[in-house]
Amino acid sequence: MMKAPALELSPVYDPSQIESPLYRRWESAGYFRADARSAREPYVIVIPPPNVTGVLHMGHALNNTLQDLLIRWQRMRGRAALWVPGTDHAGIATQNVVERQLAQEGKSRWDLGREAFEQRVWSWVQETGGVILEQLKALGCSCDWSRARFTLEPQLSRAVREVFVRLYEKGLVYRGRYMIHWCPRCLTALSDEEVEHQEVQGKLYYLRYPLEGGPGQVVVATTRPETMLGDTAVAVHRDDERYRGLIGRTARLPLAERVIPIIADESVDPAFGTGAVKVTPAHDPSDFRIAQRHGLPEVDVMNPDGTMGAGAPPAFQGLDRFEARKAVLHALSGRGLVERVQDHVHAVGHCYRCAAVVEPRLSEQWFVRMAPLAAPALQVYRDGIVRFVPERWGGVYAHWLENIRDWCISRQLWWGHRIPVWYCDACGHQTVSRTDPASCEGCGRAELRQDPDVLDTWFSSWLWPFSVFGWPEDSEDLRTFYPTHTLVTGSEIIFFWVARMIMAGLEFMGDVPFRDVYINGTVRDHLGRRMSKSLGNGIDPLEVIGLFGADALRYTAISKAATGVDIHLNYQNLGEAFAPGRNFTNKIWNAARFALPHITGDDVPRLEPGMPLEFGDRWILSRLNAAVRDVTDALSRYRFHDAAGAGYRFFWGELCDWYLELAKPRLYGDATAESRAAARAALRTAFDGAMKILHPVLPFVTEEIWLRLPHRAAESLVVAAWPEPDPAWDDARAEAHMAALQEVVSAVRAIRAEYNVAPGEGLEVWIRGAGDDVRAALAQAGAEARRLAGVARWSFDHGAERKEGATAVLSSGAEVFVSLRGVIDLTRERARLDAKVGEIEGRLRTAESRLGDPAFVERAPAEVVERERERAKALREQFQTLARKREALG
Repeated sequence: MMKAPALELSPVYDPSQIESPLYRRWESAGYFRADARSAREPYVIVIPPPNVTGVLHMGHALNNTLQDLLIRWQRMRGRAALWVPGTDHAGIATQNVVERQLAQEGKSRWDLGREAFEQRVWSWVQETGGVILEQLKALGCSCDWSRARFTLEPQLSRAVREVFVRLYEKGLVYRGRYMIHWCPRCLTALSDEEVEHQEVQGKLYYLRYPLEGGPGQVVVATTRPETMLGDTAVAVHRDDERYRGLIGRTARLPLAERVIPIIADESVDPAFGTGAVKVTPAHDPSDFRIAQRHGLPEVDVMNPDGTMGAGAPPAFQGLDRFEARKAVLHALSGRGLVERVQDHVHAVGHCYRCAAVVEPRLSEQWFVRMAPLAAPALQVYRDGIVRFVPERWGGVYAHWLENIRDWCISRQLWWGHRIPVWYCDACGHQTVSRTDPASCEGCGRAELRQDPDVLDTWFSSWLWPFSVFGWPEDSEDLRTFYPTHTLVTGSEIIFFWVARMIMAGLEFMGDVPFRDVYINGTVRDHLGRRMSKSLGNGIDPLEVIGLFGADALRYTAISKAATGVDIHLNYQNLGEAFAPGRNFTNKIWNAARFALPHITGDDVPRLEPGMPLEFGDRWILSRLNAAVRDVTDALSRYRFHDAAGAGYRFFWGELCDWYLELAKPRLYGDATAESRAAARAALRTAFDGAMKILHPVLPFVTEEIWLRLPHRAAESLVVAAWPEPDPAWDDARAEAHMAALQEVVSAVRAIRAEYNVAPGEGLEVWIRGAGDDVRAALAQAGAEARRLAGVARWSFDHGAERKEGATAVLSSGAEVFVSLRGVIDLTRERARLDAKVGEIEGRLRTAESRLGDPAFVERAPAEVVERERERAKALREQFQTLARKREALG
C-alpha cells in the first residue's frame, strides 16, 4: 500500500525529487501487472519493440507516451490493462554494432568464427540491451515489466520455427534464384521495404556499341556504366521505326569483346534515352525479366562486397564498383565510344540501416509467397474489422496489399533466427524441421549442413502480438489477451510490420491481432526537418526529463499531437520547446499549494446531495462534468491533444482562473461556516476530478498531489476509478450566468489594461441593455465580480451618457461602460489619442493616394497592389477604432 506523503508541498516544483520515487512505488505495488485470471475485461497493447541497440529518442518518447496514456486511462476505467514491453534483436543493426567494435580491435567476425561471434553479440546484448527499457521507465511508461520479451529468446524462437515450417508445408515458403536488393556493406539481401529510395543528381551516359558486320553502331543510355560489362543483349521496342532494321542483328560489347544480340521487347520505353537499352540480366530486375523471356544468359560481374568480380574483364577485376565506373568510362572514351553525358535526376536505392547504395543482384534466397496471405488482410480492412486513425493510412495499407510482392526473408548474417533447413550433401535431400534433426530424412546419414542464413528481423516481429503470450502453446495468457486492442506506431512501418502482423494473426490465430491502428505523427524540428543524427537536430528525451520532468515532456508532446499532424520542437531552445508542459506542471503545483491547506484534514466535508452550494460551486461542478465528458470522448476517438486541451482548460482556465478566485473569501473564512464547508467540499471534488482526468497525461504531478487529498477511494491514482459525470451536477443556468459574469469581468479587465488603470483603482461601471443572465450573475456574485474586475460600483442603464470613459460591447449586445473621469489623466490621454489619430490618418491618406493613382495600380505587380489595399483597410479600421475611443473621452 502506498503511504500518503507529507501534506505540505515544497515551494518549488522539483520533478527530480518526485518522479523516480513514485515510479519505484508503483512498480513495487504491482500496479502495472495484469492477471489473466482477472474477471475484468482486458485491454491490451503490445509495444512496437525498439531495437535492442537503441536509445530513447523523441520519436520513441511520443509513441510510448501515447501508448501509456491509453493504458493508464483504460486501467482507471476498470479494465485489466496490459502493456507488453520488449525489444527486437534487430539483426543487421546489432550485428553492425558488434562488427564495428571488432574493427576497432583490428578483427572481423570471420576471425572469430560464427559461434564465437554469436556469443560476442549475446554478451553485448546482455550488458546493454535493456538500456532503452530503463529509459522508458523514466518517461513513466506503465508496462508490465514481468512480461518483457526479446525476439530472439527461446520461446519466440520456437514460434518462428513453427511458422516457417507451417508456411513451407503449405507451399508458401520457397527457395529460388531471383533478383533481390543487396547491400554490399552489410553483405546481405534486403526486402523491398528495407530499401529507401532517394532522389539523387546523377548522370546519364550514352555509350556506343559497334554493330557486328558494320558499319554503324547502336547507342544505349545508362546510369550505371560499370554494369555494361555484364550485358548480354541490346533491346529496342518492336514498333520503334529507328531500329526496325537492327532487330535480329548483333553488336560487339566493348571492353568485354562479346557479341550480343539486338532483340525486341515490349517493356522498352522508346522515349527513354535513345530508345535502345542495354540488357544486364544479373544486375537489373527489368533486365532479368527480359532475359527470362528471351532465354538470355546471365553474366555476374560483381562480387558481394561491391567490387568487380571474375565475370568482368581482368582489367577491372577487384575495383570498387564506383572506381570501376570511372575506369570503364575512361576506357570507352579512349575508343571514342562515349557519345555524350548529361545530368539526370533519378531514384537510387539505399540500405535502410547503413545508407550504402544497394545493388540489384541475382541470388539464391528464401521467399514467402505473399498474395495468399495478403488477400484476407486486405478484406478485414475493407470490412471495417481493422481501422486506421487517421483513415488516410488505411488507403496506403490497402494499396500496398493490392500490389504486394513476395517477401525475401533470408539474410546473409550471423545474428538472428537461423533458417531451419538442413541439407544432406550425400543424397541432396533438404530437411525442414521444427527441431534440429539428428539425421537426414532421405538417407539417414547424420552429416547434415544447416542453411547458413538467418531470417529477416521482421519474420519474428510479425508474430509479436501472439508469440509474446506463449504461442504456439495454448496458454492462459494467449486465450485471455489475444487479440490485443490498439496498436500505436509510425507510418514508416505500416509495410514492414503492421500489414505483416495482420497477415500472421489471420493465418495462425484466425483473428486480427488488433482492431485499431493509430498512426502517430513524426517529430520534426522547428524548421520542419525530421530529427536525425546526421543533421544534429535531435532532442534527447532524458535531457528534457532532467531539465523539466517527464510530465512536462509528456504534456508538450501530447498537446501538439493532433491527429495526423507532425509535431515540431525547437532543438536549439529546449526551454521554449517544452514551455507548455513546464508551465502547466508548475501551475498545477502552485494551485495545489494554495488549495491543499483548505481541502485537507479530518474536517473537510464530503460533497453530499442537498448540500447548500452557491453559484460558483454549482458552476465548477457542472464544468467538471463537461470536462470529464470531453476528455473521455476525446480519448475514445484517439484525439489525444483534444483530451489534453480539455483537461488544461478545465484546470487552468476554469478551476484556477475563476473558481479559486471566486471562492477565496469563503475559503479564508469571510463567509458563514456553511458557505465555507460547501466551498471546501466543491473544491476538493473539483481537484479530485481534475487530477484524475489529467493523470494519464501527467501521471507524476497528479499522483503527488492526489495522494494528499482526503476521502480517496483508492491507494493510488494509477488504480483509481475514472470519473463519471454526475447528472445532478449538470447546471445549464449556472453555466449561462457564469459565462455572462466572465464576459463582463473580462471586458472591464481589458479596459483597465488598455488605459493602464492602476490595480487598486476602483471603477464605476454601467451596463446598458443587460440581459437576464448578466443581471442574475451579478445578483448572485456581485461582490466577487467587483473584486475580480476591480469595480467600486455597478449600475444598470443610467448615467453613462454623462461620463467620459470607455465602452465594450458584449456578445449579447449589452454595453459595458467604464467611467475614466478621475481615474486617468484625461487631458493627457486625449492628447495621446489625438496624436495617434493624426498619425494614422496621415498614413491612411498616403495609402489611399497611391491606390488612387492609375499608374501605380496598372504598373505595380498585382501582389504589391493587393498588399497596399490590405494595408489601407487595416489603417482605416484602426483610424475608426481610435476615433471612437477619442470621442468617448469628450
